Amino acid sequence: MRVSIGSDHAGFGQKQALAAYLESKGFEVTDCGPDSDDRVDYPDYAAPVARDVAEGAADFGVLVCGTGIGMAMAADKVPGVRAANIITPEFAA
Repeated sequence: MRVSIGSDHAGFGQKQALAAYLESKGFEVTDCGPDSDDRVDYPDYAAPVARDVAEGAADFGVLVCGTGIGMAMAADKVPGVRAANIITPEFAA
């Protein structure tokens, strides 16, 4: 299973931990950035993850940011992608 993952600066630490966890479970992870917790513009990282999913390079995409709202809105602009703001395990079920 291939997962593309990205974040903004607020989600950087959680993205790193999640990517390591997914890899430990056997997932192939593509980290679309960023590479540090320096301030960034979230659309610059949401779009590549969404494109990976839309183009079939990834089976799933995960976006991590402070609220999730902006990343989901940016990903939703990519044709063929539907992103949701998931904040609890129950929302994901």
